[in-house]
Amino acid sequence: MTEDPVFCVPSGAILGHEMAGRIIERGKGAERFAIGDRVSVLPISSCGTCASCLAGEPAWCAGMALHGGGFAQYFAVSERQCIALPSTLSAEDGALVEPLAVGLHGVVMAAMEKGARVLVVGAGPIGLATIYWARKMGAGRIAVTARTRQREDMALGMGADLFIDPQAADDPAQVSAIMGGLPDIVFECVGQPGLIDRCIKLVRPRGTVVVLGLCTKMDQIDPFFAISKEVRIQMAVFYGIADFENSARALDAGDLSPRAMITDSVGLSDLPEAFEALRQRTTQCKIMVMPQSMEKASAL
Repeated sequence: MTEDPVFCVPSGAILGHEMAGRIIERGKGAERFAIGDRVSVLPISSCGTCASCLAGEPAWCAGMALHGGGFAQYFAVSERQCIALPSTLSAEDGALVEPLAVGLHGVVMAAMEKGARVLVVGAGPIGLATIYWARKMGAGRIAVTARTRQREDMALGMGADLFIDPQAADDPAQVSAIMGGLPDIVFECVGQPGLIDRCIKLVRPRGTVVVLGLCTKMDQIDPFFAISKEVRIQMAVFYGIADFENSARALDAGDLSPRAMITDSVGLSDLPEAFEALRQRTTQCKIMVMPQSMEKASAL
C-alpha cells in the first residue's frame, strides 16, 4: 500500500475513504447541514466552481484530490462532499454508499439495455455492488465468476442468477452454453493483469467490456481480437454526486441485500490485526470500522 507506484499512500496517512458520520461542528459559511445531521461523505475534494463541480462530477475537477480520514474519531470535509442520510439509515449504511456508488457508476457507463446478459468478473465489494445495480436496472441473466466460490451465496443474494467456475469461465464456448449466449456486457471488477483481455474474449461481438477493477500494473490486450469483434471497452472510475444520492435512496427504500457485504466490525484499536488478517485468503468481504462509537463508521 505504501509502495504502489500509482496509489502510493504515504506513511502516516489516515486511511478510510468509505465513511459516514455525524456533523459536530460547522465552519464559516457552511449552512447546508445542521449540527447533529448524519451524512455519507464523498472522499473527493475539489474547487467547487468549475464546470465539472457544478455538474456534480467533482472527480473530473482539475484540482480534485482523493482523501481518506475515516479511520479516525473526527475528520473535516467540505459540505459539498456530504450527502444527507435519511433517518432510517445507520452510520454503517452510510459507509456502504461509496462502494455502491462505484457499482452504480459502472452500470450507468455500460449503457445496459433491459434484459441484457451480464457477466461480472470478481465477487469482491465492487463486483457485488455491480451485480446489485445490474439487477435493479433490468439486466436479464446475470452470472458471476471468481477464483473461489466463497462468496457465491453472497453474489446470488445480491441478484446474480448463477456462479461460473473459474475454469469454465476461461472458455467462451462454455460461458455461452451456460448463459444461453455470450454476455452482452462483461464487468471486470478485480484489477489484475490479463483480465481485460480475458473479458474481451468472453463478451459477444459488438458487446461491451466495462473496466472497474483498478490495475496499477502494465497490462496487454490483443487489439486485433478486440477490433475483429468491434468490442466497446469502457473504463469507469469514481462516481458523481447523483450516484451517491441514488445509492443512499436505494438503502433507504428498505433493500437489505447490500448490508450482507459487511462480514465483521472492529474498533480502531483492532485495525492493525484486521489488516494483517486480510493479507491471507479470507472469507471476509467488507469489515466495518467503528471509531469510538456508533455515531461514525468507515468501511475497510
